Parts: sequence; C-alpha cells; structure tokens
Amino acid sequence: MATQAAAHLNTDRLGPYLAARVPGFGRLIGAEKFAGGQSNPTFLITSTEGRFVLRRKPPGTLLKSAHAVDREYRIMAALAQTDVPVPRVLHLCEDETIIGSMFYVMDYLEGRIFWDGRLPDLSLEERSGIYDSMNAALAALHKVDPAAVGLADYGKPGSYFERQIARWSGQYRASETHPIPEMDELITWLERHTPADDGRVSLVHGDYRLDNMIFEPSGTRILAVLDWELSTLGHPLADLAYQCMQWRLPSEGAFRGLGGIDRKAHGIPTEAEYVELYCRRTGTEVIDHWPFYLAFSFFRLAAILQGVYKRSLDGNASNPERARLMGEAVPMMAGMALEVVGAR
Repeated sequence: MATQAAAHLNTDRLGPYLAARVPGFGRLIGAEKFAGGQSNPTFLITSTEGRFVLRRKPPGTLLKSAHAVDREYRIMAALAQTDVPVPRVLHLCEDETIIGSMFYVMDYLEGRIFWDGRLPDLSLEERSGIYDSMNAALAALHKVDPAAVGLADYGKPGSYFERQIARWSGQYRASETHPIPEMDELITWLERHTPADDGRVSLVHGDYRLDNMIFEPSGTRILAVLDWELSTLGHPLADLAYQCMQWRLPSEGAFRGLGGIDRKAHGIPTEAEYVELYCRRTGTEVIDHWPFYLAFSFFRLAAILQGVYKRSLDGNASNPERARLMGEAVPMMAGMALEVVGAR
C-alpha cells in the first residue's frame, strides 16, 4: 500500500547513506513518522550521535511541481544568514533509489508547535507575544532581498496572482473528484477580478500559519519556520492574507481558527491590528484589494485540500483520516471566499 510506504523508511539503505554524507551522524538507530502534516511525510531520525529530521516526497504518482522538497532545502539554506528563523539543513538526496523518493535532512529543534490558533494553554501575554513573533518573522521574510541570498531565480517576478490562479485552477482540476459549484464560481470570479500587477515582489512562504512554526520551549520566540514547499518569488500580501484567513476560519472542528472568538479577551490582535503591525514593520502605506487577496487565499487552500483529499482516495495521503476531513471542507472554503468579496 502507498500509505505504508509513506509511513516507513528503508532504514537498511538510509543508515549507511546518511552516515557517509551527514557529518557527525553516527549510526542510525530508528526512524519514526511525525503524526502531523499532509504533504510531505516527515520523520524523526535518531542516531547514536543525536536526533535529526528527514522530510521526503511521498511515494506514488504526484501532481506536477507538487511536493518540492528540493525547493524547501534551497530556500532554507539561503535564509540561514538572515533574520528569518529556519532550521539548519544538512543534506539533500535527489537519488530516489535510496528510500523511494527525494528527501532532505535537517537539524531537530526542541521546541513547541501550536495547533490551535486560540492558544488555550497560554496566558494572555504569551498569546500576544506569539502573534507578535509571527508578524515579525513574516515582515523579516518579505524584507529579504532575493538576489542578495542567491534566490533571484527562485520564481518569475510579476503577475503573481494571475499565474497562481492559473496554476492552482489546474491543480484543482487535476485532483477534482466531483463537481463543486462553489469552486467553479470562485475560479471565475478570481479570473475576472485579478488586480493589475503593482510591481511588488518578495520571497513568499506560501503556507504561513501557526502550526508551521517551532517556538522555543518556554517563551514566544520562533526557533524555525517550517514547510517551505510552496515558497517562491511572489506578492508579499499573499502571505499576509493567507495567515489572516485564520481570523475567519471556524473556531471548532478541523481548522481551529479564530472565527467568533473575542480577540481582546484572549490577548490576540484583531485582523486589522495584525495587518497594521505588519505594515509598520515593512513600511507598507496602503493595501488595496484586500478582499481579493483573502479570496485568493481561501481558493488556494481549497485547491490544496482537494489535492490532499484526492491522495486519500488513492491511498497515498500522509494522514488519510484527516485528509478526508479536509477534503470535505473544500465547498465551505470556496463559499467563505465568495462571501468575503460580496459575491454571495
């Protein structure tokens, strides 16, 4: 089964391979798959000299340009000397014969990952600090000069939203399992209302959200931003709007968003406050077309979830049960996007 292949590694081949290529690795003792994550299976690797993290492409037939672990490796290596917190990457293996797919290895960081945007186990001050740290890290990313870190060719500059809508519409159609009228309507709306390119270009993460970050064991500092698979050269406000979806997603169920939550009572900034803080940090004076950016973010996430759902049906999802739940939310996501732009 593909799911079995995704959950296990050929340690007989992997151990000697890493010992020969990762300085100070030692002898492989064990490999355990992390429970979270839907895209690229991620493993805790234990050796006689310490712990490491291995992230691989899933096995099986994949959508074109998806699961780009080599891009993750490249951007994290490039950002190592910037103010953007990333883990230290150690080795990229493009030889698929070792474990059946491309993979890379990075440092293991001892810290906390938060899965619930409400941060129920933290104090008001800690919650405020967590959101401030996320805001600061995003601003730092968007202020990086791509050329200065060797990433001038990391994507095509300009017309970001036009190209992204075309790309994700194609990805959605390739993974479509049944007609979803809300998605059809949303794609048409986005194609007709894409703003003219305003010339802004930066490195963008592509999936910037709370559970893609490791925070220090006690405190609110980010140790590392993870999951750079969708990173590219793009429009910085795409990242900001994508994160701000969390303020609108339901606070119950699979998404654990902030919809209906009293932000002030929880020590969490409002969407407007969060956006204003980002603008101060980046020197952004005006944000036009904010509803479009939000709608695009809902659309892209819905397209991603549809792909995850399709892989669950094909028996090739990293977390099959959660994948099915995510897939069922695609119509809701598209409907929320249409509401944001007043199309419903």
